[in-house]
Amino acid sequence: MTRIREASVLGALAIVLGLTAALWALALWPLPTDAPLWLARTRQVCFGRTASGLPDASGWLVMIVQPGIMLSILFAGWGHDLVEGVRWVARGTVGRTVLLAAAAAVVVGLSAAGWRVAGATDRSSAVPLDQEPPATYPRLDRPAPALGLVDQFGRQVSLERFSGQPALVTFAYAHCQTVCPVIVRDVLAARRAAGPHRPAVLILTLDPRRDVPARLPAIAAQWKLQGEELVLSGPVAAVESTLDAWGVPRARDPRTGDLTHPRLVYLLDGEGRIAYATSGGPRAITSLLGRLQKASEGRPGS
Repeated sequence: MTRIREASVLGALAIVLGLTAALWALALWPLPTDAPLWLARTRQVCFGRTASGLPDASGWLVMIVQPGIMLSILFAGWGHDLVEGVRWVARGTVGRTVLLAAAAAVVVGLSAAGWRVAGATDRSSAVPLDQEPPATYPRLDRPAPALGLVDQFGRQVSLERFSGQPALVTFAYAHCQTVCPVIVRDVLAARRAAGPHRPAVLILTLDPRRDVPARLPAIAAQWKLQGEELVLSGPVAAVESTLDAWGVPRARDPRTGDLTHPRLVYLLDGEGRIAYATSGGPRAITSLLGRLQKASEGRPGS
């Protein structure tokens, strides 16, 4: 009877360790390019996400506290049986092999987790210096390419909808763990600092294969978009041709699915023309928005 109890406790320990490994893998393992929508949403809800792609503070608590509670209960209630069970298993050659394999698996898992965290830190992109553009900064004043994509509310979006108001157009994708979260944050900061005459924000996905229209509500929540802060996607061919029309260079890594792309923000005036393009942060964007506003106020009939 004692051996049965000890074997049961060892089985419970194996289950706890297996569940912990699955929990950490769900939180840290990079999602493949064809990851299903439910998996991405589950990870976002359970662990949150920071700009590096790692779990946020509450996510780390889930990963550490829950396994800790289960192990504490196991040791508090059946600690003696667990120790005796390990000793019993270690007496045989097969048992020692199993225990060594389990210990090796724990070490490998912890090493992989450490490598993932260190890799995310190492890949962080440096944020460009956010300087106010000089007075001689060129105004482009050229027609903006057409849009015909879908936003997070399922609406077809065209530039004519924003006639009479400025707009910020930028490019990012949800799986990006480096520069994209910074671009989105900076554009939203500039928009929300613009006062009562806030521009619309249009974020065109660079990755229509993964950022499909069904995922846009989750992406909008991930980026904390509000009001006329829209993320746009659509059929792959339509998005790719739109990106080409807007002159956005990009290259996909076939191994990871990640995209290399510039930091780029277009500022559109109320007539739907590209007034400025910038790679700067919120200070640069806010300054150029101010110039747009002054130019608009100086026109006859304004």
